[in-house]
Amino acid sequence: MAWVLFFDGDCAFCSASVRRVVALDKEGRVEFAPLQGKLAGEKGFSKFAATENGTMVLLRESDGKVFTRSDALIELARVLGGWWRLTTLARFIPKFLRDSVYGWIANNRYRFMGKSDTCSLPDPEVLKRLRE
Repeated sequence: MAWVLFFDGDCAFCSASVRRVVALDKEGRVEFAPLQGKLAGEKGFSKFAATENGTMVLLRESDGKVFTRSDALIELARVLGGWWRLTTLARFIPKFLRDSVYGWIANNRYRFMGKSDTCSLPDPEVLKRLRE
């Protein structure tokens, strides 16, 4: 099953998170696309790159199901498997609480690690799985 993780390509925090997912996803199930890219625009996901209330988007290509905010993190943990599956227990936390924490991090992501004018994903393994 193919998954595409859409992320804010201008965000150093988000780019670092993508590199972590690549390192954890040994089977290469997850591909990546910047929210500022062509594919995100075609899917209508560009709006999720907003400076405030921005979010990653996880798309399950087999059926077109879209996961956002904390749901995307939980589903990503499920896809990664292994010990990460324990993170799926977070689904029992009320969504408004999970999304509040996610929103706080998303709203402060540039403060945590900065902003870039270009997507900073030079790792060859990431580039191999990057879609436009």
